[in-house]
Amino acid sequence: MVLLTVLSICCGSAHPAASNDPSVAAVDDSRVSVLTAEQVIQILDQSVDWYRTLGAQQQNATQPSDLLILFANRQTADQVVDLALEIARANAELLSSEASAVQNLPDASSSRSLNQQQSQLDAQRASIEAEIAGLKEPGGSAKDKNNVSSKRVELQGELAMVAARRNLLDTMTEFTDQNNPKQASVNALKTHISAIAATLPTLSQTPGSSASQTAGAPAGASLGGTSVTGIDTKTAVTRSGIWDLGVTAINLRKKIKSIELVDQHTASLAKTFLGVSDFPVKQLKAYAARSDALAAQADGANGAALVALRAQFDTLAWLFKQTSAILLPLSKEQVLLSQYRHNLASWKEATQREYDEALRALGVRLGILAAILTAVFLLAEIWRRAVNRYAHEPRRRYQLLLVRRIVMWTAIIVIVGLSFATQISTFATFAGLLTAGVAVAMQSVLVSVVGYFFLIGKYGIRVGDRIQIGTVVGEVIDIGLVRMHLMELHTNGPLGPTGRVVAFANLIVFQASGGLFKQIPGVNIAWHEITVSLPRVADYAALKQQLLTAIGNVVNEYRDEIVRQTKEIERSTATASADDAAAQVQMHLEDGRMVALIRYPVHLQHAAEMDERVSSEILKLVPGNDTA
Repeated sequence: MVLLTVLSICCGSAHPAASNDPSVAAVDDSRVSVLTAEQVIQILDQSVDWYRTLGAQQQNATQPSDLLILFANRQTADQVVDLALEIARANAELLSSEASAVQNLPDASSSRSLNQQQSQLDAQRASIEAEIAGLKEPGGSAKDKNNVSSKRVELQGELAMVAARRNLLDTMTEFTDQNNPKQASVNALKTHISAIAATLPTLSQTPGSSASQTAGAPAGASLGGTSVTGIDTKTAVTRSGIWDLGVTAINLRKKIKSIELVDQHTASLAKTFLGVSDFPVKQLKAYAARSDALAAQADGANGAALVALRAQFDTLAWLFKQTSAILLPLSKEQVLLSQYRHNLASWKEATQREYDEALRALGVRLGILAAILTAVFLLAEIWRRAVNRYAHEPRRRYQLLLVRRIVMWTAIIVIVGLSFATQISTFATFAGLLTAGVAVAMQSVLVSVVGYFFLIGKYGIRVGDRIQIGTVVGEVIDIGLVRMHLMELHTNGPLGPTGRVVAFANLIVFQASGGLFKQIPGVNIAWHEITVSLPRVADYAALKQQLLTAIGNVVNEYRDEIVRQTKEIERSTATASADDAAAQVQMHLEDGRMVALIRYPVHLQHAAEMDERVSSEILKLVPGNDTA
């Protein structure tokens, strides 16, 4: 649209008829620049800020197609910034022209401006020089020669004075120019433009240098924190690791956000350039109309009027050229930024496809993982029901259910680990490090878990067994993977719970001290021993027989149960070495005295009662002697 307007301006009639249309008014001499200095600086800063977004684009370019778009965007961005600097320089020249026009206006506080005084002094100097040149050497008397010489000296003095005054005015003019606010502002603007141009690699470096390849931004630059680490997204999508797929999806989403933010910057810059395009068009129309009006005046003018018209034509031509140097780059900026946004849209569309593909792949992986875990839980439930149905023995059922739990959770951990890991070697390394760390940190726990399988073996313990660990006697009420719990029993007097529960770690089976004593399943007898110091008698054999008879009478009341359990011991241990369930008395000398060691079987439920009766019978036969 702007280009069409320019063409219509340039192709208009060269000698139109005079018109009273307000649009054909004279050019406003107070404002010939398109932009103010502040607007120029704002546009340059915005252009440079937009240009540096190439750093974020370079970080996001991970595919070959991305690199092609990045290359095209870099070329376009270089042209956009070059045109912005071209606009700024052209407008700076117009601003400089304004400042000079304002400076050449008469000074209202004095009768004449410095420029007028300089012109007068220049004219006076020219007149004196002409007068000196007109003096001729007289050929007459010496008096005439002296007069001519004196006149020349006087004129040279005047010329020296004029030169001194001219030098003073030049110094004052230079000082005034340096301290003119508008001219100083223009000079500062030109310096700022040069500094910005020097900071851009595309302008200060050769095209093939490494610095220009970074597109004016460091490799780690980011756009509002939205740059992402470069990864091969297509390769990542084809991997089976859920973790990698999730990271890829997140990075692609960040990449889309980054592209959208760059597009917003580009749209904002395009809007800025479009906003300043109206005034130069208006200015060019006014210059063209003024030129046509001057051309109409020139048809009927001659002499001095034509010279004045020529000066106005030269001024209009220069202003038209400078304003065109601003308008044409502005129109090119619109085309370039439109192409830039088109490239960004194509890039975003391709990235969106990759993002959708990554999400689909992630959904498929999660679906497969959910299906496998569901199958594992179904198999575990079938296992549990089968054990409850076909394993009737509680201990066997407990063992099978424990194995089921271990197998199920091990399978779940392996499946989840393989699903999230990208490569088997990665998972193996991670699993090895994790296992080593767990083994060191949980050494006692792991040993207790291993001890659990020893405790539930063929000759292991089960709930309800009576065992002894160290000095603690109790009944097993729970066996866990790490520890077991006993209901403590009295060791003196009738057996019965003390009301305390004792916990032992399963690693007790690997300890050399302490020991673990267990009643054989189905057996409820034990052997008790009593040591008796015998008095001096003539016949120790008769005394031994009396002791055996007395103790045997007590044991015989429970003989049937004791014999049955003795046979159960022989059957359970597959050995015939079990002693007959009968009382025994062995005599031997100890420190010069006869001592009897009495051993007899007891039924544990009646152990206290039998011990009391046996002690009573012994005291009847051996009164006044200590027993142990």
